[in-house]
Amino acid sequence: MLPISLRADGRRALIVGGGNVALRKASALLEAGFALTLTAPSIDERLRALLRDAPNALVNERPYERADLDGAGLVVAATNDPGLNARVVADARAARILVADAASPHDGDFTMQATVRVGELTFSIDSGGSSPAFAQRVAREIRERFGPDYDRAARYIARMRAYARAAFEPEERSAFMRELSERPIEELARLSATQVVCASRASTLAMTQTRMVAAALAQRSIATTILTVTTTGDREQDRPVSELGSVNVWVKELEIALIDQRADYAVHSCKDLPGTLDPRMQIAAISAREDARDAFCSERYTSFEALPAGAIVGTSSARRRAQLHALRPELRYESIRGNVDTRLRKLREGAYDAIVLAMAGLQRLGTRAAHTVPFDPLQIVPAAGQGALAIETLAANDPLSRELRAAVNHEPTEWCVEAERAALRALRAGCSAPLGIHAMLEGERMTIDGAYEDPSGRMLRERVAGAVASVEEARILGEKLATILDTQGSLPS
Repeated sequence: MLPISLRADGRRALIVGGGNVALRKASALLEAGFALTLTAPSIDERLRALLRDAPNALVNERPYERADLDGAGLVVAATNDPGLNARVVADARAARILVADAASPHDGDFTMQATVRVGELTFSIDSGGSSPAFAQRVAREIRERFGPDYDRAARYIARMRAYARAAFEPEERSAFMRELSERPIEELARLSATQVVCASRASTLAMTQTRMVAAALAQRSIATTILTVTTTGDREQDRPVSELGSVNVWVKELEIALIDQRADYAVHSCKDLPGTLDPRMQIAAISAREDARDAFCSERYTSFEALPAGAIVGTSSARRRAQLHALRPELRYESIRGNVDTRLRKLREGAYDAIVLAMAGLQRLGTRAAHTVPFDPLQIVPAAGQGALAIETLAANDPLSRELRAAVNHEPTEWCVEAERAALRALRAGCSAPLGIHAMLEGERMTIDGAYEDPSGRMLRERVAGAVASVEEARILGEKLATILDTQGSLPS
């Protein structure tokens, strides 16, 4: 015997018989979603009432005829006449229709099991049709044992399975679902109400980064829906970032989504965040840092040094332009806007001899130019936070912040980024200022490099180093670098 679950999907079932057995079978088939045809010369009033309220039910109050099988996908012989039941079974099999004999279960093609439905869950009790009363007792006990929490847990597992298909590689998916399915029912039922919304820019890189965070959060059984948001920086593609008049052109609209409670958290490239956040916001977590370096990209030239005088280098960053110009003032530096794929396409089309992009973005997208060469971070000092992701929430959203921190935060990167951002705040500089700050942590020793172009065009560079044993000490070291830089010139805001 092969137990199966059969979906109605608009099929019509024929019941031959009009008594108490037919009533039970009709109730079960209607609950399963079948349209019913019933044929019997005499029909129980309870059965008649049931079919009267059923959509698309047809009643033939007469003896069975072979033509009653027309259009049926399933047949149940439920009379108290064994000979008639046998004829219905023979006719149905000749017409290649599955048939059940309610009076003699072993003579039909299937038996109708007692079922208990708890939301999305269906329990079937198969007694082979020989002891329906006992099957009903078992069904009653199942109802008492498996309550609404099992339905909520099943719905949650179904939702997470769909999410896992989108968020995990195939080899990771099975292990994740096995571990999730073994969690206590009470926990799964509680988590069924746990679904959060993440605000993200719509670019391929932003969505890739957001899915990385969402996948980490899913490991803690929290599913994420993504809300795509267009920022000022996305809209104003025809102007350099430095002319947009805001220090958070990639961030503001995402924060508004949090404030308006359209989203629960936002994922940013950490370098896009201003040094000082809106007081209503907090950084819940900092991801492990990808390669923080900037990268020379060209289709023709093998390195930055190989570019001929007058070659066009595309960059939209004042920080990169200032440091590149200090190294090679004889090159032409022109603005380039658009996402990573757009910039690489413009490079391939010959609009630029070279462009400069973040290595982290290239690695996350799995793309590169024909010649992609990282700059030494002492040569081109990266932006504060470059290579790391910052996950932002409302300051009042502590429960979600704790989950995000547990899922995503990488403490060594956090200390480095907090040191860099402390310097950024102390210098009152925006993310579009010609300023690079980069911290490295080896054991308990942190080294921070800073480079910026002062208003006169001078390129100033400084380094501080010291032992740090906490994030607060890392911030203090960053502020020390800012003090040293600030004594050498007035940093443009």
